[in-house]
Amino acid sequence: MRTTPPTTEEIDVWLAVLRVHGHLHHAEPGSEGTWTVRRTPASTPHTLHHPVLALDYIADVLRDVRVEAGDVAR
Repeated sequence: MRTTPPTTEEIDVWLAVLRVHGHLHHAEPGSEGTWTVRRTPASTPHTLHHPVLALDYIADVLRDVRVEAGDVAR
């Protein structure tokens, strides 16, 4: 469990890695610690208004990736 909130830089890195590996179609930083993300080209864009919300979204994406890969341990 984290004891410190994520930084905007940390979220930027996570989103970039997810995009490079094909798990996100689009991730765009907005103003003052917000991001607009899309999982697929046809999906509805989601605006993440805080680094903690962004980290929750990233955790959901990673959970989905693990399930898709057949790794359901945990």
